[in-house]
Amino acid sequence: MISDAELIALAKDARRFAHAPYSNFSVGAALLSSDGRVFTGCNVENSTYGLSMCAERVAIFKAVSDGSHEISKVVVVTDHEHIAPPCGCCRQMIWEFANDQTEVILANLTGDVRSYRIGELLPEAFDSKFLEGVGQ
Repeated sequence: MISDAELIALAKDARRFAHAPYSNFSVGAALLSSDGRVFTGCNVENSTYGLSMCAERVAIFKAVSDGSHEISKVVVVTDHEHIAPPCGCCRQMIWEFANDQTEVILANLTGDVRSYRIGELLPEAFDSKFLEGVGQ
């Protein structure tokens, strides 16, 4: 099993590839899937902002496109004095592929690390239970 330190190192490495010419806020992510595979991502900005993609979602899309549909753990690394949590969109996307034990580890380049369960970061999440019986 890969350690948290190794996942943080992979997220830091992925961060180096970020395309963030507008915000100058580079983010890296490393996702551990339930089948033990690791997927990384970096944020990719676009001049129309709405087409930009966060590092967490890049990693999730890579995992799903390779057949992995359950997140065990995700690490997010930024270069900021304060640890930055995933945005709301990314929290919802993590929830979609999470289980009740999915851990979200936040880190920065100076070595600060915090860990949360996804339910702490997204209480009262919208999910498939709200769609049961809809359209029938």
